[in-house]
Amino acid sequence: MSKPAIEMHYTPPTSDTIQTKPFPIRGERSNYVNKPHVIAMVGLPARGKTYISKKLCRYLNWIGINTKVFNLGEYRRHATTAYQCHEFFRPDNIKAMAIRTQCAIDALNDVCQWLENGDGEVAVFDATNSTIERRRMIHDIVVRKMGFKLFFVESVCNDPEIVEQNIMEVKVSSPDYTDMNKEAVLADFMMRIEHYQEKYNPLDESCEVDLSFMKIYNTGEKVLVHKHEGHIQSRIVYYLMNIHIVPRTIYLTRHGESIMNLEGRIGGNSALSSRGHEYSNALAQFIAQQDIQGLRVWTSWLQRTIQTATGVQAPQERWKALNEIDAGICEEMTYEEIAEKYPTDFAARDQNKFSYRYPRGESYEDLVARLEPVIMELERQGNVLVVTHQAVLRCLLAYFLDKSSDELPYLSVPLHTIMKLTPVAYGCKVEHIRLPIDAVDTHRPKPKVHGYLEERFRNRAQKLLT
Repeated sequence: MSKPAIEMHYTPPTSDTIQTKPFPIRGERSNYVNKPHVIAMVGLPARGKTYISKKLCRYLNWIGINTKVFNLGEYRRHATTAYQCHEFFRPDNIKAMAIRTQCAIDALNDVCQWLENGDGEVAVFDATNSTIERRRMIHDIVVRKMGFKLFFVESVCNDPEIVEQNIMEVKVSSPDYTDMNKEAVLADFMMRIEHYQEKYNPLDESCEVDLSFMKIYNTGEKVLVHKHEGHIQSRIVYYLMNIHIVPRTIYLTRHGESIMNLEGRIGGNSALSSRGHEYSNALAQFIAQQDIQGLRVWTSWLQRTIQTATGVQAPQERWKALNEIDAGICEEMTYEEIAEKYPTDFAARDQNKFSYRYPRGESYEDLVARLEPVIMELERQGNVLVVTHQAVLRCLLAYFLDKSSDELPYLSVPLHTIMKLTPVAYGCKVEHIRLPIDAVDTHRPKPKVHGYLEERFRNRAQKLLT
């Protein structure tokens, strides 16, 4: 007697059920913070504490950790009348000291409330915190009272040229010094530093043995780490060990127009079109005219970026991490084909483009994780030209320009355009340089209706190739 047939129910794999990449499944946080953290800066004025605070905040937000800077100077300016002079910071100015202490308590209360309410995960307390007594107060509030984790970051700088440069680049534009000339600002601020030095206690593992902290000497010349705790603090140490303040310029560009760009197809490993080769030549000429000292060129492993950079006379490196976002089963398809064959996925991507993962492919969130080593190396480098792809450049620009995960997937990165990034005091200046070679427009703005495909993307190949 034959056995009865067994009825099988087979569910086709989806981007939620199949896992082909070493990344978390869609919707799962790749950087989970199990306990709120406070990062408290330490150091004399003009030692780069605000610079470090803002860069650290930008980095942590970029990798998906909700971070905010609380600057004590802003609390002080809000609590007092217009700044008069350095006398306010004299340690024997009892009235001023009371105001400054109350401002510190108010700022810490806001820090703790923001973290306790679940609004954020890491708060950066940007202040001098230059005495043992102040750091003990912070520890009592943050650790003993609230049960949060606390990590101090001290910036130590004994180079008078760096200190003066910092004052002249940053402090002259401070609200404290409105309508004052540079010489007067420098003189007043140097006196302010002297007042802090009278009571300054650097972090010391023998005196403050229970604290977790790192010390950065002369903008990264040397780093000391004491009792760092857990994943988040390890990431912070790793990041801060890589940043520097040496003047440099980063040039970003997409590859030249490719054959698949003409056909409206995504992904793939297409060669350049004839106009793409024209852009390659124009890019090489432009870079040669700039006479950039010590320039390095980075491309992806895909032939369209290698072809684009072929004429640039500088050492070149190929980064697999710079390859375009993996579109999985949608590779080499047009938007029209994706919308027709996978309408549910097409609409889902419009709903949350940052987190959506192509079936058997990647999401923008995955791409950010893949690009973290690139960012670390960019922070260490001097002048660099990066020739890569649309989605990759969106992620890199979001880091340098402090864009949110909602903005990131829709940043405009046109073909045949060079983006010149120049780090400035607390951010990055960007200049768009369009080279005069025509190219197709591959930018798809955020649609008002999920899954709606704009008319210009329909039948693009037939329109362009006839």
